[in-house]
Amino acid sequence: MRLADHVVEKVLALVQSRRLQPGQRLPAERRLAEDLGVSRTSVREAIQKLTSQGILASRRGDGTYLQTHPTAEWLRGAMEPLAGLIDSDPHYRYDVLETRHALETSTAWLAAQRATAQDKTHIRRCFNVMLQYQRSGHAELAARADAQFHLAIAEASHNLVLVQVMHSLFTLMLSTVERNRLDMFRLSAPQTLQELTQQHEDLMLAVLEGDPQRARSSIGVHLEHVRATIVRLDEDAARRERSMRLPVDLAPTLLPDTEPPPTDAESSQ
Repeated sequence: MRLADHVVEKVLALVQSRRLQPGQRLPAERRLAEDLGVSRTSVREAIQKLTSQGILASRRGDGTYLQTHPTAEWLRGAMEPLAGLIDSDPHYRYDVLETRHALETSTAWLAAQRATAQDKTHIRRCFNVMLQYQRSGHAELAARADAQFHLAIAEASHNLVLVQVMHSLFTLMLSTVERNRLDMFRLSAPQTLQELTQQHEDLMLAVLEGDPQRARSSIGVHLEHVRATIVRLDEDAARRERSMRLPVDLAPTLLPDTEPPPTDAESSQ
C-alpha cells in the first residue's frame, strides 16, 4: 500500500474514533500529523485525496471539514433502487418496517446508554417540533419531523455505521412514514394519533432517563403497532377492491322499493 493510501486510512479511522459528523472541522494539519505519526506532507496528500472523493472539504484560511461520511456514498447508491420499488409497490414498506425494527431496537438501546446532554436536548426538540406540526395539521411536515425524531435517537447511539445506515434509509423512511401516517390518520380510529404520540413520548423518556431496556421495548411496541395498523388497513382496502370487481350478475339483487305493477286481471277490475 502506498504511504498516501495508508495515511488516508488513518484519517478515516480518526474520523470514526472521534465520531465526527458532517460539517465538523478536522484538527489542523500539524496536529493531524502529530496524532497520526506521519509527516505534514503525507497528511496534506491524504486530505487532497479525500477532498477529491467528496469526503472532506478544504476551506482556505478556515481548515478542513468533514463533508460526508466515507460509508454514506455507497449506502446511498445501494438505497436508490429501493426507492423505485416502494413507489411501484407500497407493500415494500413492510420490508422497511422490518429493517427499521432491526436497526432501531439497537440504536434506542445504545442511545439510552450513550446520549449526551446535547443529544437529549436535540431529541426533545425534534419531539416538540413533531407535536407542533401534528397539532397544526401539516401531515407532510409532521412526517418529516417524525423521521427526524427517530434519526436523532440513532445519532445519540454514537455508532457511526448504524447512524450512516439510518441516514441512508432516510429517503425511504420518510416516504413510508408519510404514507403510513396518511393512511393511519385518514382511515384509522381517531385515537391513532394520540396512541402514536404516547409511544413516541415513551421512547423519548426511556432514552432521556437512561433506561436501555425500556427504550428497546418502546420502539418495538411502536413499530409493531404501526405494522399491525397498516396490515389491517391494507386488508380492508383489499376487501373493498375485491367487492368492486364482482360481476354484475353475481351482485345481490335488491328488492324494489315500490309494489309490482298490477296484472291484467287486476287492472280490468
